[in-house]
Amino acid sequence: MAMSTGRRVAIAVASVVLVLAVVVIGGLYIAQYEVKQRVIAALGPLGSADSIDVGLTSVRLTHVVLKGPPGWPAPDSLRADQIVLVPDVRELLQKRVHIRSVVVSGFDMSVVRQAGGTLDLLPNLRESLNRPNSGSDSASSVEAQPAPQEKQIDHIAFEQGTFEFYDFTVSKPAYKVAVTQASASVDNLHLPALAEPTTVAVNGSIVGPSHTGTVSFGGWIKIASKDSQTTSTLRGVDVVMLDPYLLKKAGTKAQIAGGTVDLSVESTVTSYRLHAPGTLTLHHLQLADSGNPLDTFMSIPTKAAIAALKSRNGDITVHFELDGNLRDPKFSVNESLLNKLGTGFAQVMGVSVEGVAKGANDTVKGLGNALKNLLGQ
Repeated sequence: MAMSTGRRVAIAVASVVLVLAVVVIGGLYIAQYEVKQRVIAALGPLGSADSIDVGLTSVRLTHVVLKGPPGWPAPDSLRADQIVLVPDVRELLQKRVHIRSVVVSGFDMSVVRQAGGTLDLLPNLRESLNRPNSGSDSASSVEAQPAPQEKQIDHIAFEQGTFEFYDFTVSKPAYKVAVTQASASVDNLHLPALAEPTTVAVNGSIVGPSHTGTVSFGGWIKIASKDSQTTSTLRGVDVVMLDPYLLKKAGTKAQIAGGTVDLSVESTVTSYRLHAPGTLTLHHLQLADSGNPLDTFMSIPTKAAIAALKSRNGDITVHFELDGNLRDPKFSVNESLLNKLGTGFAQVMGVSVEGVAKGANDTVKGLGNALKNLLGQ
């Protein structure tokens, strides 16, 4: 019996669908394989993962470790319980790299501020991604393919982890501050140009000897041009944790016995011009009087500072504005901030010129007495 027209059409349609399914599955398999090779290449020789599971819509890595390069102050630049990537498979089939999202969970990441002031993070990963051929030869000896130069990442999230900041501008070995219970997000990364605004947000806690405070940072940055608009906030941070930044560098020799810091800064950079108004408040600040006339607080004689603090219940608020050209080698953000704070504290605490002069005279006398004692006179 001749096959009916309807049956022939049905078989033809089914055959087309089957062929398309095979093509799609084959394409997805190729895409999955390529994704895995790209991930292995990105990890580089100093990176590892217990497992790399490639699904139809995502890639899941477990127990990821990126070792630190020589000279790195921590053993690893990143450890993460899990990393989940969601690539755009259609773009990948066309040899373009488009990652819709990356979620890093249970992480411990180190960030290094070098002596020159530059920030470094994930150095090995950055090197792997910038390598001309970031493909990797697999066990099946398939020849590596060069990675596309254009890369787009829509969203990166860090969840439930710790950022460890190592600062070589403060001391060597580097001064360390840990931001715990941390989360962060980075949106809209276009490599390699990095000319479009990238949105950044970071939140976490800073645990001090007697207080736990919070820190937040957010805004947008054009990485290529350095233009940015950001807000930085500290709330209830133990003053001891910031002593090397705000106090020791500002001429403070007095022993800090207690207190917390609140800080907010609204920063705008346009064509390398910085404008950053802000407010800093010290709450319940306590200074220990060692009796040494050489001791100072923010370049103010400690005795005068303690007297002024008592009249203010240990609270001081200073408003400041930072302005300057970031390309000017004579302009330093740190020095400018410390100068503003030093002047502001002296004004707010009501330390008169006569008081400072008297304190300087006491310092000279104390130095003279110390020399006499040293010489046995």
